[in-house]
Amino acid sequence: MSAHGASITLKGLTKRYGTATAVDAIDLEARPGEFLTLLGPSGSGKTTTLNMIAGFVDVTSGELLIDDRPVHSLPPHKRNIGMVFQHYALFPHMSVSENVAYPLRQRKVPKAERQALVTEALRTVGLAHLGHRRPQQLSGGQQQRVALARAMVYSPRVLLMDEPLGALDKKLRDSLQLEIKRIHGELGTTFVYVTHDQDEALVLSDRIAVFNDGRIEQVGTAEDLYERPSTLFVAQFLGESSLFHGVATEGADGAGVRALDRTLRAGRGHARAGEPAALVVRPERIRVHPIDGAAADQAGVDQSAPAGNAVRGRVRQEIYLGNSRKLAVEVADGTQVLVRESAGDLSGSRPGDEVWLTFRPEDAAVLPATPSHDNTPTRTAN
Repeated sequence: MSAHGASITLKGLTKRYGTATAVDAIDLEARPGEFLTLLGPSGSGKTTTLNMIAGFVDVTSGELLIDDRPVHSLPPHKRNIGMVFQHYALFPHMSVSENVAYPLRQRKVPKAERQALVTEALRTVGLAHLGHRRPQQLSGGQQQRVALARAMVYSPRVLLMDEPLGALDKKLRDSLQLEIKRIHGELGTTFVYVTHDQDEALVLSDRIAVFNDGRIEQVGTAEDLYERPSTLFVAQFLGESSLFHGVATEGADGAGVRALDRTLRAGRGHARAGEPAALVVRPERIRVHPIDGAAADQAGVDQSAPAGNAVRGRVRQEIYLGNSRKLAVEVADGTQVLVRESAGDLSGSRPGDEVWLTFRPEDAAVLPATPSHDNTPTRTAN
């Protein structure tokens, strides 16, 4: 069984239900053989977009092309697309092999060829020894593998997956993520995957499109989105972020935010000077320096403000995470700033301690505090 992926191009793709807009004139491209994830909260438009690609939902306006061929008017079974749903949708009265063979029977594939394709599909998902069983005799993870085998058995050039791991427990979900990633590498099929789970998106994807309120906020690799978010929504939805709210500044030393009676500098940013903005920094990039009490004495640190970006606050909460710990530090305006310290590099600070928080400008970005209404997503050079 082999396949190679098709390109998928969305141009101004829109879906309206009466006066409600579910998907608002989005532009997006999935490259041949790419694993593209549509990530966003419930109601953001990602599943509607997937269903328009599949042909289950009609397009209100815009263009939808597969390998540069318009497919708006084609029914789902003529688009050569495989589909994996969250709830398996297996036939309980059929064996595993019969379930996987079903789309081949619908396509009138000869029996001998059909058997060979089913065997290969079950081998690919690691279920070659369970073809005789019924779905109810399998675990949830095994049933999802059967659904995946059924979707790919006829070598579609596009495979769509709608939160396929959402019903599974975390340990099994983590295991199947690696299996899906392996299968994608073997097949070379274009995968378009919908999820609201940011960790899942980071593990699986070549690129991620972040959806919000029917629009795409940003498209890029996991590293692009995590290290260089272009909007506050992306910064807060994909991973954790600590925010310092204020007014954007601009000077010879780059972008900054005037907040907490000081100017905090950032290595990048696109907020306009004088407008409300937030300086964004990831919790693991912030360092904690005790400034009073036993922790300060033990650490032997200077209690005066460190040079560069430094904000004073009080530790309000400590959360033990095994290989790391998380601190919630309240600063002067009442904002809770999150800090993540690795187990091998703890500051010694405890709830109630006063501390300085420091971070490098190159680890921070200044972003507008209000969302942009431009439908064009921010893209990376990848």
